[in-house]
Amino acid sequence: MVGDHDDGREAVDVFGPLTDDELARLALAAEPVTVPADDAVPLAEYLELDDGLLPTWYMPTPMARVSPRWRLPVVLALVGVFLVIEAFGLCSTFGQVVPA
Repeated sequence: MVGDHDDGREAVDVFGPLTDDELARLALAAEPVTVPADDAVPLAEYLELDDGLLPTWYMPTPMARVSPRWRLPVVLALVGVFLVIEAFGLCSTFGQVVPA
């Protein structure tokens, strides 16, 4: 879709990929303070996006993470070491294991 402008600005194809020069021209040609029209439609409504109970900017969709196999045993070992230190009544707050 190519927009026609009466103010002498060059038309830009909004559905094709934009180059850096086109983006720079659009940014420089934009008005610094614009107020949306009274009949403006929100983008999510225009694109018919369903937010669900919370909008996506508030709580993004969770992504599956693949973690290495070594991570769980290392974490469990560290937790175990700290539990043993506490069980013997020692303190490791500042990096040195000392009597509490």
